[in-house]
Parts: sequence; structure tokens; C-alpha cells
Amino acid sequence: MLKGMTHVAVAVGNLDRACAFWQDVMGAQIEGRTMVPAQKIEIAFVKLGGGARLELLSPTDDDSPVARFLAKNGPGMHHICIGVDDIAAHMEHLADHGVKLIDRAPRSGAEGHLIAFLHPSSTLGTLIELSESPETKG
Repeated sequence: MLKGMTHVAVAVGNLDRACAFWQDVMGAQIEGRTMVPAQKIEIAFVKLGGGARLELLSPTDDDSPVARFLAKNGPGMHHICIGVDDIAAHMEHLADHGVKLIDRAPRSGAEGHLIAFLHPSSTLGTLIELSESPETKG
């Protein structure tokens, strides 16, 4: 079951500059920065109010998927993230309906979430991340 959009991710080349913009210029709160070594990125979550958040993604390696995205597209929206109750069951349902999965099994993401990505060719052109909160399985 879909639980709602958890965040919109934006790829940036300089995380310090992006955090300063969102905090100092836009007046948003930076909720913290986290390294995600498996994905070769550093992220910062930006609290926008009303439960809305941005995830700023910055590559830590020139060979990371986000670095390749930036080289091809420049900075900007990278993906949307949808929360789900049972990520494995949701992935199975999507695969049964012909959705191309980038991840064949859920993997560890930021904040202890299990995540998986859906290929834009199967989702009307948008990269979608599914996310299961650690509290879901309690």
C-alpha cells in the first residue's frame, strides 16, 4: 500500500552551497547530512514544512550514479520517493505488472529505510524510489 510521497530528490554538484541556499536564502531547516557510501553520495534533508522534504544528493565519487546524472543533465530533480508498507511485496506486484525494477531486491538507504528504484521507462518518465520505513516492520 502506498503511504504517500516522502521526498523529492534534487541532484546538486556542491552540497555545502545547496544547503546554504535552502537554509540562508529560502529559510528552510537542514535536518542533517549523511554519507551513503554504497551509493557514493552525501545527502542532506531539507524540511519544508507540512511534512514535505527535499533530499539533496551530491556525489562523493566521479563514478557514482548521481555524478553521471549531473554530467548528463546538470543539477535538478533526480527522483521522487514514495513510502510503502511492505517493499518486497510491492516490488513483486510491480514486477508482475511489467514494471522494470532497477533493484531486484530492497537495499539499505538513508535513515535506516529499505529502498528500491523503478526504471523511468516503466513509470511514465520519472525515476521512482520506493521506501519502507524501519518503523513499518517494527
